[in-house]
Amino acid sequence: MTVVRPRQQETKASIENLFLRIKANFMEVVSVKKAALVIAEKSFRDEEYQVPKEVFEHHGVKVVTVSTTLAKAVGKLGMEVRPDVHIDNVKASDFDTVIFVGGPGTEQYFQDPTAHQLAKDTLSEGRILGAICIAPVILARAGLLQGKKATVFPDGADVLKEEGADYTGRTVERDGSIITGSGPEAAEEFAMAILETAKKKA
Repeated sequence: MTVVRPRQQETKASIENLFLRIKANFMEVVSVKKAALVIAEKSFRDEEYQVPKEVFEHHGVKVVTVSTTLAKAVGKLGMEVRPDVHIDNVKASDFDTVIFVGGPGTEQYFQDPTAHQLAKDTLSEGRILGAICIAPVILARAGLLQGKKATVFPDGADVLKEEGADYTGRTVERDGSIITGSGPEAAEEFAMAILETAKKKA
């Protein structure tokens, strides 16, 4: 049987208190943040929506789901979501970050002027702009990745290069207020990168 002596107990308590203070300080920075997750009506990538949403909510971030429908949106793997706000009614100034979720259906936003304007407004308002999987193509087509380091699902690499981006091929890439991720396996790291960037900007 292991005997925990008083000093050991004090040390353990001190470490636990330190972690609690670190967590509290982080929560204080991000707890008032509000995020918009933009998804396609059909075939958005389930994990790229669900994982960031869970990460954000765990850290006290209010998440609003945006799409081109207020009826049911369906993910590539079958996830069903009822969006909160139609993309036509979204104002970048209402959010601290706007994130475009990937998946095959994201193609609907590649040339969409409303999506492009939302992305532009997000940056002009000083907010954080995120896109994961194939969604960075939206940012590229909006002219926002010229001279910027960015990553994307491999199928979109040529588009980013054509639009003047510095394609790095990394899992997650940051360039100022623009955060990009390469696919579903990057979802958690992508979400944390957005929170860390928000913390630095606070």
